[in-house]
Amino acid sequence: VQLQASGGGLVQPGGSLRLSCAASGFRLDDYDIGWFRQAPAKEREGIFCSSRDGTTYHPNSVKGRFTVSRDSTKNTTYLQMRDLQPEDTGVYYCARAGGCHYPETDFDYWGQGTQVTVSS
Repeated sequence: VQLQASGGGLVQPGGSLRLSCAASGFRLDDYDIGWFRQAPAKEREGIFCSSRDGTTYHPNSVKGRFTVSRDSTKNTTYLQMRDLQPEDTGVYYCARAGGCHYPETDFDYWGQGTQVTVSS
């Protein structure tokens, strides 16, 4: 079982990025997938979760700016981010869980993280 996050980079404020989370060893559609962010000197926080039934969960800080999609044919989920701001800077991780309501410690497989830097 493996998750591989990619797509991070340097972007100017107001810009967009699309992160990918490719799953192997299991079927993505059988699980809920969370996205987490760890900003410098801060604790890791959950920023988006998509359940296998299509329900999504996210904090107000990303509402209207971040969306998630899944491509079952590629066994990959995507985090589309727009209107990025410096406070969105951090390492982004995807992780697998049986349910979005599970505590972070119950997300059992994690991608390696991809760096997003928002700076002018």
